[in-house]
Amino acid sequence: LFATAVLAGIGLWAYSPSLPPELLIARYASDESRFIDVGGVNAHVRDQGNRDGIPVVLIHGSMGSLHMWEGWVRELGPKARLITVDLPGHGLTGEWPREEYTIDAYADFVEVLADTLNLDRFVLVGHSMGGAVAWTFAATRPDRVSQLVLVDVAGYLRVVEALLPTRLARMPVIGDIGIYFKLERLVRRSLAEVYADPAMVTSERVTRYAELQRFPGNREATVLRARTQPPLDPTPLKRLTVPTLILWGAKDRWVPLVDARRFQNDIKGAKLVVFDDLGHNPMEEDPAATAAAVAAFL
Repeated sequence: LFATAVLAGIGLWAYSPSLPPELLIARYASDESRFIDVGGVNAHVRDQGNRDGIPVVLIHGSMGSLHMWEGWVRELGPKARLITVDLPGHGLTGEWPREEYTIDAYADFVEVLADTLNLDRFVLVGHSMGGAVAWTFAATRPDRVSQLVLVDVAGYLRVVEALLPTRLARMPVIGDIGIYFKLERLVRRSLAEVYADPAMVTSERVTRYAELQRFPGNREATVLRARTQPPLDPTPLKRLTVPTLILWGAKDRWVPLVDARRFQNDIKGAKLVVFDDLGHNPMEEDPAATAAAVAAFL
């Protein structure tokens, strides 16, 4: 009985329920935020910058949000139209009635988003998992993409597959139960690996990542995505004809620099820019330098 009471107490202490959507929207939406129907999901979208400039759609990575692009919005906003979005199962968008969170499903989502915003051709930017969405979209719908920007992108997946959050989510029972435990410690550990500069792992950033995972439906989507996403096939990369820029942090501990070289070799004419002192999220660690490379490419 005592042991049972102790375990129950630990469970109650560790339990982290979903937070009310209105609370999280009040905290993490902005004056530029819009919530629009995209393929049946109430997507959190920001359409910012120069409305007469070249349209640029930016796709974040796994367990991320559109907040990751705020530095680039500031840097590129005067000349380009920057469209950022929380993918289904992420940020303030939440669950998708389609209940698919694979790369191919997200590519479909990007197409519906572009149609909803009346975008014919546009620049497509993707980071990490969002980069896989971007190159998949460009490979299957090349007429829609004028230029492609890939940032520390997934494609060969040796390292990403071994990441702790992915391994935990795939484990039976543990994955189903563990998603409802407090996330701050796991988030802090993950962010410490993401950034080359430890100063980037702020309490504010840790809290935002952890709380957005508690938006209704996001944690369940994370588990479903981890369990249903098949291994990526990089073969379509060799067929890409879209002008492509690859940005990479040399200190990326999640996806090694050797993968950047593979992308450069597989995508005809691709240009690679490496930032020696940055990690997996270079657009956050040095938005000015990374955005300057994008501006020169555009």
